[in-house]
Amino acid sequence: MRTRWRARHILAHQDGGHALLRDGEVVWEDDTVVYVGPRYDGEVDEERDLGESLVLPGLIDLDALTDIDHLVLDSWAGPERGKGLQWSLDYFTHRRHDVFTPEERATVRTYALAQLALHGITTFMPIASEVHSSWAEPYDELVGMARTARRIGLRGYLGPAYRSGVNVVLPDGTRDVALDEAEGRAGLRDAVRFLDHLDGLGDPLLTGVLLPCRIETLTEELLAETGRIGRERDVLIRLHALQGLAERDIIQRRHGLTPLQLLDKHGLLSPRLLIPHTVLLDRHPSVHGEDRGDLALLARSGISVIHCPQTSLRYGEMLHSFRTYRAAGVNLCLGTDSFPPDLVRGMDVGVHLAKIADGRSDAAPAEHYLEAATLGGARALGRDDLGRIAPGAQADLVAFSLDDVRDGVMDDPVRTFLLNGTARQATDSVVAGRPVLVDRGLPGIDLDALRRDAQHLFERMRAAYSERDTERRDTAALFPPTFPAFRGAEKDLRN
Repeated sequence: MRTRWRARHILAHQDGGHALLRDGEVVWEDDTVVYVGPRYDGEVDEERDLGESLVLPGLIDLDALTDIDHLVLDSWAGPERGKGLQWSLDYFTHRRHDVFTPEERATVRTYALAQLALHGITTFMPIASEVHSSWAEPYDELVGMARTARRIGLRGYLGPAYRSGVNVVLPDGTRDVALDEAEGRAGLRDAVRFLDHLDGLGDPLLTGVLLPCRIETLTEELLAETGRIGRERDVLIRLHALQGLAERDIIQRRHGLTPLQLLDKHGLLSPRLLIPHTVLLDRHPSVHGEDRGDLALLARSGISVIHCPQTSLRYGEMLHSFRTYRAAGVNLCLGTDSFPPDLVRGMDVGVHLAKIADGRSDAAPAEHYLEAATLGGARALGRDDLGRIAPGAQADLVAFSLDDVRDGVMDDPVRTFLLNGTARQATDSVVAGRPVLVDRGLPGIDLDALRRDAQHLFERMRAAYSERDTERRDTAALFPPTFPAFRGAEKDLRN
């Protein structure tokens, strides 16, 4: 079946890069683009005139939140209150448990994947907090996520997260990692089992990957085994690393190496590896404040950096810098890693953070960020048929409306959209040629019911922080309101 979209602006692909097409058309047959240009003269079975819209390649989110938002709680926490957001050692030793039932976790996943689709993301690699689970992510939960991704129609690179340890707050208030090596080995076995499960499904939209947790929560044994299996199975590995000083301190105390040296020791530095954040290199002001070879090592190894500018900013961090990483030859792709899963807002934040980092207004132009959200993500996945609108590419497309007076006046459509817009302007998307987002809705998904369910589960999740806190403080102490409650709200104040 042949389908045609018309739109005022289409980000087509030409001569090895993106090119803006005005008043253009894109046509696909089944799952593959067959034409992009000013006018298609052949017959089509279905067509859609999207009017004043910008059609982009489907956005690729490689650190995509598949959870209920927790950043709304923990990004505000100071040093003392922030300790309550980690597990206490007592909770780890005696009381750890799942906050949600498996059925509730399935609801969380549906809510999160629906949010990705509503924000124009067509390809995702999941990230979720383990803080409200008894350990990491069980096999069955990822089997359920795969079903949900298939129901909504997203392209997913999936695997259960696993770890050997968890960040804890010790009785004296310091941080460390408490280990349960048996859990780590069991998690890796489940991860391999899940690879086999997806192979058995044979769904071209679902690909198995290895998703170990943060580097400081893995033993050397688990790191080495992850690298070995990645090589043997030729699968991608995503590992959170080079995130902050606490991670660096723990790794150096335990192994006598920096996190980057530890990755190199176990042969993980290769094009198979994706590292979210990757902010704490030698050039970071909190490390050496100068380049001593870390960027060159990353570039030589071919790893991909998953840059999450919006989340980094909310925790007071940034790359030093996007321009420098790019110039060094490091492949940059993007992730959201928090709510909202809005890569458009993330790109805007990133463009402006880069100006601060480099002290120049042209440090990271809008087009470089949009390339990271499309072509960079495709390179990280080893897919030259994603991230572009060109004949032979997969028909993964998203349309953003630009017809609202609040969008402002129009200059270049990409620059204007990233500066003035948001991914909430997504109206339609297709993945492998099949509709996902249709007129701002998700067919078959009751968004109102999901919103109610998610709010209820968020309140459960929020309350559970108290039992993990070293001092067992209540939520009023852990999460104080922005302003005090209005006194006398229960009375009639007209008198």
